[in-house]
Amino acid sequence: MRSVVVEGAGQVRVLTVDDPELPGPDGAIVQVLATAICGSDLHFYDGDLPMYPVAVGHEVVGTVVEAGPDVSRFAVGDKVLVASVAGCGACIGCATGDPVTCLSGPKVFGAGELGGGQSTLLAVPAADFQLLRVPEGIDDHAALLLTDNLATGWAGAQRADFSPGATVVVLGLGAVGLCAVRSALALGAVRVLVADPVAGRRALAVGAEPIEGPTVDAVLAATNGRGADAVIDAVALDQTLDDAFLAVRPGGTVSVIGVHNLEPYPLPALMGLYRSITLRMTTAPVHRTWAELVPLIQNGRISCEGIFTHTYGLEDAAAAYAAVAARTADCVKVVLTP
Repeated sequence: MRSVVVEGAGQVRVLTVDDPELPGPDGAIVQVLATAICGSDLHFYDGDLPMYPVAVGHEVVGTVVEAGPDVSRFAVGDKVLVASVAGCGACIGCATGDPVTCLSGPKVFGAGELGGGQSTLLAVPAADFQLLRVPEGIDDHAALLLTDNLATGWAGAQRADFSPGATVVVLGLGAVGLCAVRSALALGAVRVLVADPVAGRRALAVGAEPIEGPTVDAVLAATNGRGADAVIDAVALDQTLDDAFLAVRPGGTVSVIGVHNLEPYPLPALMGLYRSITLRMTTAPVHRTWAELVPLIQNGRISCEGIFTHTYGLEDAAAAYAAVAARTADCVKVVLTP
């Protein structure tokens, strides 16, 4: 099969590798129809997570081409989406729909533990748990967002713990940040203020209020000095984390869904204590979000339009990564088609 491999910072190749084997009697092999480049993949490409070589990708829509004898919910020929984070599917943690709490430990596709989804084939363990048959009315773009980005934005907004009528700030308007904006609005935020250094990306946040200039000053000016009820940080740089702590009101919540690098962050613990700030950091419980998000997409409450901007063939992955890594307004998220 063909598989996208990041071999070093800025180094992407598409290699021919052995086809995956069925990962046990409860596993399946999925032929990939569409996959996507996530902001998390860029951490390998940018050198923030120097774990090379790594077969990348964790957002997959495809067709089941082989299923183990213990797989009961899916059959060969089913069109499915694959949750980005995997669990054993049988423990008390997975029973909550959150593989992060799996007793045997969660695993992420495309991060060295499981195969990379930016491939022609993907081995999926615990298929009855990991897969979702693509629901009626859900196109490939929406299905790909349900594997990770929309689930992450939704979980980040939920864990921001704001009430209807709240003012929420979203920092960073890549795909996850844009999904967080749409999720916050769907959950009842009356104002969503958005910050991103790329002006064109601020314009993509439909229904939100773009802010310019120093983030903290802009948020305080927009909230009469009080600060926002919640801040969702979809970037998790030291600077955005600092901004989040200073832009949230006393008693508010900072919800972090961006991926920080491997360097320690100097947490302003004393300031957080004095201001009674709640800090939440979330890897999305992807499976748990499906029951909530699928109906919201089907009935139009959440739109998945306008987040994917480009499509490349799998063999053009190097060009696709370079385009996404440029972080321009016109290229936000890319589909790769094997």
